Amino acid sequence: MEGQHKHPIWAKLVGYAAFCVVILILPLFITDDYLLNKLARYLVFGLVAMALSISWGYAGILNLGQAVSFGLGSYCMAMALKLRTIPIQTGAEGLPDFMVWNNVKSLPWFWEPFHSYGFAIAAGVLVPTILALLIGTFVFRARVTGVYVSIITLALLVVINLVVIDRQRLTGGFNGLTDLAPLELFGLTFDPYAHATYYLIAVSLGAALFLGLAVVHSKTGLIMQAIRDDENRVRYFGYDVAAYQTFALCLSAAVAGFAGMLYTLVMAFASPTFLAVPVSLSIVIWSAVGGRASLLGSAMGAIIVTGVQGSLSDTPAFLETWTLIMGALFIIVVLFLPRGLISLVDRIPLGGSARRRAAAATGAASRSGINAG
Repeated sequence: MEGQHKHPIWAKLVGYAAFCVVILILPLFITDDYLLNKLARYLVFGLVAMALSISWGYAGILNLGQAVSFGLGSYCMAMALKLRTIPIQTGAEGLPDFMVWNNVKSLPWFWEPFHSYGFAIAAGVLVPTILALLIGTFVFRARVTGVYVSIITLALLVVINLVVIDRQRLTGGFNGLTDLAPLELFGLTFDPYAHATYYLIAVSLGAALFLGLAVVHSKTGLIMQAIRDDENRVRYFGYDVAAYQTFALCLSAAVAGFAGMLYTLVMAFASPTFLAVPVSLSIVIWSAVGGRASLLGSAMGAIIVTGVQGSLSDTPAFLETWTLIMGALFIIVVLFLPRGLISLVDRIPLGGSARRRAAAATGAASRSGINAG
C-alpha cells in the first residue's frame, strides 16, 4: 500500500509531478482531435478511480456505488448545458425538448436553479457529498462495516439508476440528456474536442492528485489508514471512527462528482448508463489494477486499462476477443501484483543517501503514529 511504500514523500512528489508534466504536454504531440478527446476521457476515468482510492485504499471502505456520485455530477452539468441549448425548446414555453415530447407544461422547480453555471458546478460537487454524508452518518454510526457497506452502496446505486430511468418526463429517461450546449466560461469554449477541455481535465486531475496526497499524508489521512488496518483499536484510543469514515466517503464523493461534470463536457451528453452497475464495478477494477492504496496508481490503472481496452476494441483483429484479453490481464495482475501495478515502483532502487533519508522518514512516521496513539 502507498502508506507502506519504501519510497519517501519527496520521491512520490517527483513521481506525481512527472505524471502531471506528461499529461500536460501530450497535446503538443497530438494533431487528431478525436484522439485528444479519447485521452481526455481516460483522464476523467483516472480522476474517478483516484476518488475511489481515497475511500477504499486509505479508509478501507469499498464503495460499490461510486457511480452514484459520478452520475449525479454528470447530470448536474448536463442540466445547466441543456438549458442553454440553441434552440432550447420545441414549444412555446422554452422547455427542453424531451419535456415537450412528454407533455410537461412548465419547467420543474428543481431545474430552475440550473440556469446558473455557478449553481450547477456547486451542485455537481455538493449533491454527491451531501448524499455521502447522509449514507455515511447512518451506516458508520451504526457501525456497519465490511461487505455490508458495499451492499448498501450498491443498492443505492441501483435505486437511483431506476429513478432516473423511470422519471422520463423530468430526466430524459433511457435517452439521458443530449443536444447540450458547450460550456462557456471566462471567454473560453469547452467543447468536447477543444484543447481547452483537455487542459481543464488534465489540470483538474493533477490538482486532485496533489490535494489528495496532502490529505492522506496529514494526521487525518494517517488515522484513516489506521482505521483501515484496525478499526476497533483506533476506536479504543478515543477517535471518532465514524466521523473519519464519513469524511473519507464524502471526499471521495466530491471528487467523483467533479469527475462526472468533466465527463459530461467531454462526452456532450449525460446518460443513466453513467449511474449503472457496470460503470461502478469498472471503477473498482481500475483502482485495483493500478493499486487501490495509491492515488496515482489508481489513476494510472484507469488510464491504462481503458486505453488498452479502447485500442483492442478498435482493432479489427481483436474485435471478437478483446474482452477475453482484458480478462486475462486482470487475472494476471491480481495473481502476481496483488497491490496493483504501482507496486512495481517499489522495485526501483534508491541511492544510498536516498535510502537513508527514506529510512529516517519511515522511522519518524512510525514514532508519530505511536505518539498519536
